[in-house]
Amino acid sequence: MNIWVDADACPVVIKEILYRAADRARIPLTLVANKMLRVPPSPWIKAMQVPGGFDVADQRIALEAHAGDLVITADVPLAAQVIAKGATVIDPRGDLLTDANIEERLTMRNFMDSLRSSGVETGGPAAFSCADRQAFANQIDRLLAKRR
Repeated sequence: MNIWVDADACPVVIKEILYRAADRARIPLTLVANKMLRVPPSPWIKAMQVPGGFDVADQRIALEAHAGDLVITADVPLAAQVIAKGATVIDPRGDLLTDANIEERLTMRNFMDSLRSSGVETGGPAAFSCADRQAFANQIDRLLAKRR
């Protein structure tokens, strides 16, 4: 198992939870971003910088992720791609994305995108909260416990 992180928009607090989890469980963690990231010194943690551009980090994760890997992303199309390959996906708020719910997420994402492109102001996601952080940490703990 490898953990892949769509790191360009991943909250710092989520990255910190992942650093601790990767070290504790001794699982390779790779943060993929189009800017240079600083990561703690660890044989289990690395950062991968990709060229700038639309969805370049997502494309790299989709290429590298395999069945059994864990992907951390809020990007629904990327989540759908890696779920199709057999990877597990968690968004930064701790939601587990699966075959059972990814189509609904894609439909809603596409609907909201079409509203925005037609000029409708849809607002953004709710602010990231302590409850989101705790839900993410709990989900990571559950998945790593299953792995053992």
